[in-house]
Amino acid sequence: MTGSSFTTQALVATDRPSRYLVQLCKHFGHKIQTVWTEHEGELYFDFGTALLRTRPEGLHITCTTGDAESLTRLADVVERHLVRFGAKDELVVAWTSTGQAA
Repeated sequence: MTGSSFTTQALVATDRPSRYLVQLCKHFGHKIQTVWTEHEGELYFDFGTALLRTRPEGLHITCTTGDAESLTRLADVVERHLVRFGAKDELVVAWTSTGQAA
């Protein structure tokens, strides 16, 4: 991506971050390019990228796009799927926008 990028991040508290990382990557892998291990994953949408990393305290997600509208869309797509997959664990995704970078 050239030019400006917009980024938002979230740390989703869970004692099973690897499970959710792999589940998201496998799910989206039917429609988009994905790359993952048990501890890192990347989702390549045509409007942005989501990076997933396991942490001791949960699943860390970083979404990056070229514009604010796409960032909202990407964060929403990732969040909706993760919350649905983690309904039994009552996962909560709280995004922290890091704003626009040149």
